[in-house]
Amino acid sequence: MPGMINHLSPLLVFLLIIGGFFTEPSLAGPSHPGDEAQSVPALKVLHLDMSAPETGFDPVLTSDLNTAAIEQQLFESLLTYDYLARPVRLVPRLAAAMPEITQHGRQWLFHLKSGVYFAPDPVFKGVKREVTARDVVFTLMRFMDPKNRSPYRFLLEGKIVGLDELARQAQSTGHFDYDANVAGLQIVDRYTLLVRLKTTDYNFGHAMAQPMMGIVAREVIQAYAGDTASHPVGTGPYRLARWIRSAHIVLARNPNYRHEQWAFKAGADPQDQAIVKAMQGKTIPQIDQVDIQIVEEPQSAWLSFGKGELDVLGLSGQFAPLALDGDHLKPALARQGIQLARMSDPSIAYYFINQQDPVLGGMTPEKIGLRRALLMAQNDTEMIQVMHKGQALRATYPIPPGVAGADPAYVSLLDYNPPLANLLLDRLGYRRGTDGYRRQPDGSPLVVRYTTSLSSQDRELDEMMKKALDRLAIRFASEKLKFPEILKAERQCQIQFRLSAWIADYPDGDNFMQLWYGPHTHENNASCYQDPQWDRLYEKTLDLPDGPARSALYHQLARLLEINGVTKISTTHIRNVLFQPWVVGFKPHPILPSVWSYMDLKPASSGTP
Repeated sequence: MPGMINHLSPLLVFLLIIGGFFTEPSLAGPSHPGDEAQSVPALKVLHLDMSAPETGFDPVLTSDLNTAAIEQQLFESLLTYDYLARPVRLVPRLAAAMPEITQHGRQWLFHLKSGVYFAPDPVFKGVKREVTARDVVFTLMRFMDPKNRSPYRFLLEGKIVGLDELARQAQSTGHFDYDANVAGLQIVDRYTLLVRLKTTDYNFGHAMAQPMMGIVAREVIQAYAGDTASHPVGTGPYRLARWIRSAHIVLARNPNYRHEQWAFKAGADPQDQAIVKAMQGKTIPQIDQVDIQIVEEPQSAWLSFGKGELDVLGLSGQFAPLALDGDHLKPALARQGIQLARMSDPSIAYYFINQQDPVLGGMTPEKIGLRRALLMAQNDTEMIQVMHKGQALRATYPIPPGVAGADPAYVSLLDYNPPLANLLLDRLGYRRGTDGYRRQPDGSPLVVRYTTSLSSQDRELDEMMKKALDRLAIRFASEKLKFPEILKAERQCQIQFRLSAWIADYPDGDNFMQLWYGPHTHENNASCYQDPQWDRLYEKTLDLPDGPARSALYHQLARLLEINGVTKISTTHIRNVLFQPWVVGFKPHPILPSVWSYMDLKPASSGTP
């Protein structure tokens, strides 16, 4: 019956694989291009899944990776990252060339490509609408408009001459003047923009490469005011063709997309040569449609991939033992032509505690001690073994390996230590009642509310957290929300305790440390942490390049987060991606959330690569 695969146990899945159910992905299914003989070429359709729902497609409002992956294809930023270069390297996207940087990193001159058009939309009344420098200015301004409360405001805040002042004026008047002249955003001509920064910032190019910095048209935003997230109109290789919220998304080729050829160079990775040979000189994009199903249960995605219904699968930890022998693909899958891409993500998984919560928040010794005890009760080694099946690495520092400012030798103060955590609670007056559970020092009940999403893996997270709280004799309460609801509640400082994750938008430590900056509360600071001492130290780092001076400040910031019981870094994720024999040119990127326009699919009759 439809939907029954959602209820198969992992053990039964394993038995089905051993019994031959999974021995041959279905190359004859409708998802595989070229299977049906037709007089016209069949559409190339890339079938994917996403483990959490999208949150809407207005780049200025985006903060989650899944939505950013889709926006990467709908919109274009001025810059992007080379597909194959490792370490990552910035390259032009909407810009005609890399920007001219002068005044010691304080002036950035961008020349736009001419003849770049937005995707068709009724707003344009049948006329092709070209992108100009004025569209770039409007897009950048939107991030500073207080009404948008953009989670990525931090990319521009405090940087562009005159823009913060315009935002403060809007804060007091309630109106952001998009027609105002901003000294730091000078339109030189139709295709040229000069950006003046307040201080030296050689990382500004990374900000201009973010999917959230996709250029939009003012008339589109105004026409769909109040519902811009449902009407994405960009210049990317694809446009939104179909959308069933939290269920199904279809992207189709943008008919206005310019002629652009695949022209990346192979790096040191031996697989790069085969990718270049297969893709060099092809027009971007080669794939006609991208069909995305929201599949929150990893088990369902795993089974769909086995039947050939998904072309690419991000392998969840719980199914790693079924696909991998150590860090290699199992021989049975390799014989079918299934391929594996594997890398350590520039990411952190971290526990955060809401510093404004009435039960856990506050800076009194009792509240700080309670938070530190909660964090010391988390068994990260068990998390790696049970949840990730070994496909993660223990992390202790807020900046992951491979990102500027990382310190793999950092030793945490909050390592797993239940005896010390219990001793701390005893001394701070969290006594056990007659029911065996601890109460607050004033005698009132103590209950910790832990928030997760709705998948089976999230239920495992609940079980692990309950075990952690049982070690401390603290009552556990589970809060289950859909992923978009979690993000909304975080920005409203309504989540008490959660295991969250952050993957690098750009390969610099600032992208991670900004997660606890006070002014980013209601944006990316889900801890709702506002500490003047921490903020002053963080602000000093903004004027420093990567190096010993900045690293010393980062160490102080990391220690304060632990001392105050704000957060605990848990793991860095190992990304394992499986892809079918007919997928061509695929390589996961450390920074780019999606690379679909750089890929291709081959017909079934042509065999495996």
